[in-house]
Amino acid sequence: MDLNSASTVVLQVLTQATSQDTAVLKPAEEQLKQWETQPGFYSVLLNIFTNHTLDINVRWLAVLYFKNGIDRYWRRVAPHALSEEEKSTLRAGLITNFNEPINQIATQIAVLIAKVARLDCPRQWPELIPTLIESVKVQDDLRQHRALLTFYHVTKTLASKRLAADRKLFYDLASGIYSFACSLWNHHTDTFLQQVSSGNEATVLSSLERTLLSLKVLRKLTVNGFVEPHKNMEVMGFLHGIFERLKQFLECSRNIGTDNVCRDRLEKTIILFTKVLLDFLDQHPFSFTPLIQRSLEFSVSYVFTEVGEGVTFERFIVQCMNLIKMIVKNYAYKPSKNFEDSSPETLEAHKIKMAFFTYPTLTEICRRLVSHYFLLTEEELTMWEEDPEGFTVEETGGDSWKYSLRPCTEVLFIDIFHEYNQTLTPVLLEMMQTLQGPTNVEDMNALLIKDAVYNAVGLAAYELFDSVDFDQWFKNQLLPELQVIHNRYKPLRRRVIWLIGQWISVKFKSDLRPMLYEAICNLLQDQDLVVRIETATTLKLTVDDFEFRTDQFLPYLETMFTLLFQLLQQVTECDTKMHVLHVLSCVIERVNMQIRPYVGCLVQYLPLLWKQSEEHNMLRCAILTTLIHLVQGLGADSKNLYPFLLPVIQLSTDVSQPPHVYLLEDGLELWLVTLENSPCVTPELLRIFQNMSPLLELSSENLRTCFKIINGYIFLSSTEFLQTYAVGLCQSFCELLKEITTEGQVQVLKVVENALKVNPVLGPQMFQPILPCVFRGIIEGERYPVVMSTYLGVMGRVLLQNTSFFSSLLNEMAHKFNQEMDQLLGNMIEMWVDRMDNITQPERRKLSALALLSLLPSDNSVIQDKFCGIINISVEGLHDVMTEDTETGTYKDCMLMSHIEEPKVTEDEEPPTEQDKRKKMLALKDPVHTVSLQQFIYEKLKAQQELLGEQGFQSLMETVDTEIVTQLQEFLQGF
Repeated sequence: MDLNSASTVVLQVLTQATSQDTAVLKPAEEQLKQWETQPGFYSVLLNIFTNHTLDINVRWLAVLYFKNGIDRYWRRVAPHALSEEEKSTLRAGLITNFNEPINQIATQIAVLIAKVARLDCPRQWPELIPTLIESVKVQDDLRQHRALLTFYHVTKTLASKRLAADRKLFYDLASGIYSFACSLWNHHTDTFLQQVSSGNEATVLSSLERTLLSLKVLRKLTVNGFVEPHKNMEVMGFLHGIFERLKQFLECSRNIGTDNVCRDRLEKTIILFTKVLLDFLDQHPFSFTPLIQRSLEFSVSYVFTEVGEGVTFERFIVQCMNLIKMIVKNYAYKPSKNFEDSSPETLEAHKIKMAFFTYPTLTEICRRLVSHYFLLTEEELTMWEEDPEGFTVEETGGDSWKYSLRPCTEVLFIDIFHEYNQTLTPVLLEMMQTLQGPTNVEDMNALLIKDAVYNAVGLAAYELFDSVDFDQWFKNQLLPELQVIHNRYKPLRRRVIWLIGQWISVKFKSDLRPMLYEAICNLLQDQDLVVRIETATTLKLTVDDFEFRTDQFLPYLETMFTLLFQLLQQVTECDTKMHVLHVLSCVIERVNMQIRPYVGCLVQYLPLLWKQSEEHNMLRCAILTTLIHLVQGLGADSKNLYPFLLPVIQLSTDVSQPPHVYLLEDGLELWLVTLENSPCVTPELLRIFQNMSPLLELSSENLRTCFKIINGYIFLSSTEFLQTYAVGLCQSFCELLKEITTEGQVQVLKVVENALKVNPVLGPQMFQPILPCVFRGIIEGERYPVVMSTYLGVMGRVLLQNTSFFSSLLNEMAHKFNQEMDQLLGNMIEMWVDRMDNITQPERRKLSALALLSLLPSDNSVIQDKFCGIINISVEGLHDVMTEDTETGTYKDCMLMSHIEEPKVTEDEEPPTEQDKRKKMLALKDPVHTVSLQQFIYEKLKAQQELLGEQGFQSLMETVDTEIVTQLQEFLQGF
């Protein structure tokens, strides 16, 4: 591509590509895509985005195309890779001028230079770092800033490389430029500190920006640039100096307004200081040891004393708390139980920690956390009033402890209390003692202090196990507090029910649960929404607990379910609805079938909620979970839900619908439980199976559930199902078997085996294309025992239950192997006998014996030749299934079933599903459970004897080992 002639054309097309008109935009994008692989294209782009007179949007697009091209075409091994000559020219052009006036474009140029550096620096681009170092020294503000921005992005990218050779190169780079990076940072920092009081905001901001960028460079070099950073005096000097710099910057905040860009940049720089310390502690815990004392002193003074008043801000407090927490919890600083086994480094760090965390320090931290940081703030109380659901979501935010003050303080409290519980337990108990009895509703501060202390007692529940008689406290103090209905007491009502939830699995006498259920029923009718939501959470924890007893809960079930349903209708936020749905699901799961009388209202409401939640896939997941438990609780009655249930399953498991990404796993689970609990097949239920073929093509982690669903259809209605879907299913299976794991092959074959078991006539016909593969696997001696076992299970079904089909299969395979049928049959029997030990399931072992015995009586010389092996397997089968009747001294087949025995279901067990019942009915027709192996052997041997005559039969029996004959005679006594 000739640069001069091409520039105009490319510029024109880039201009068209910025158009809002798709008729202009699309052809332009296509043209640019074609040019991507043309030599010279990226040189043209470089000329365009470095030409500051051109339109900003066109230059922006040129940068993006260049950046994307690096990923695709810069590597030498890439298809259509750029030539070395062009790359050399581009590298030189990229670092000629650091004078980009537009911030966003400057950032993109810095990123793309870093991308090239990742691939080429230092070997192909040795001049990059020296050029950047020279450029950040220039006096021109713009050039200096852009060079520093690029320096940062290059350092960040090179630091992220993980191969040993790349890390060695970065270590060399860091050693070479660390002194310069430190002096650069100190220079910009000192300049900022001198200018901060000047009042010239633009100058201060410019200087602060350079301080921030140079600190970002130093962070990457310090954390990633040294194997043993504690041995480098400059590194440790920089780290020790951070604390003084932090103090200076925090003091600067007094001179900068609270609501401007400077303030934002200043806070970002302060936070970056703490990130350097946190990252260094994370990556180099032992190198951090000399910094432990100073870090703790600094953090504790700013967070837990008056030193921080007026200068600290929330994110800084959070970072300081995270620093304390990481030091307290760091495994590198924890000695072994046997001190002598600990490293000297660990013991040194532990000694520093123990010296710092004295009784007065720990007591002050604990008291300050509880009495200052745990107190509900004015903002929180206002949010409680104005947006109660938003308040509850804020309170239960997942992994927010790293960034948000309240969760962070609670996590720090838990960690410190766990580490130093012997010291802190008396402190917390004393705080509890001072709060006995009711609190004056007019004294809001006293109420909030009590709320904070109760919060601490809940968080430390496991540590306080031996120190608090919670049952007595519950009866004498907490229950009466729940009954105070004054509006100002609602923070305490909410805290007390939360506190009980924290203790429920720690220490709570089972006999007290009815009293708790009574309290929960009352609180679910509380006027305050936050109290009701918190009560629902405690209810979930209560029914989830392993000491939960259904009989205690049932008297309250109707009331609670009704009140929970009303709460579900009242709340409007997606997160809250999900939460209440999870509580309902949990209740339904625990009481199972006893929920039936009370679910009518929920069943009527869920379709409306499903419709309303079209844009909220996570809420829909919660609805699916609820439906799963509902179907399990309703059993066969779940058929009444089909008008709503089946379209939900259809949508959730349709991979052509975008929501399937979120809903598929729960949708498949719902599909499965619906089948398992279905009393009969319906056309709509059968029709949903059209979704299965694409699901099998996905070969995802949900494949196991898909196989269970297919089995569910086979057990539910094998004839209709196989006639409708077996052809397509067989094609899917044949494709799967080519590429699936051993476990997957077994799952496929089990489906075939179930189809043969349920429908011995139609099954073999429908899965005929798979059976030759099974036959071949047996003949060739499949090496995986579990696969071989399944092959033999499938072939055993065909041989025993559909003899004519087996004969036609044998004939087909004889043609394929170019062998005589008898010879092939003999090879199969021989392999079967040889691999019998691969079969571990008693049912399959008996099936093998029955199947091979079904070849008798026979005058076929090959079968007679294998007679010894057939008898060996038969006697093995007898050992597996025969049990001795101690009264009569005779043997009987323990696998025989003559009728369905209704099992006695205990409270902890799931009642049998409709599918369980179907499987039992099927067992009553299965030869494995209806044919006595003992009698079958006797009849087959007798028939063989009649066919051959006494002498011929005796000759045949002489081929069997005498010990096996003796065992056989023992089992056949009485016949």
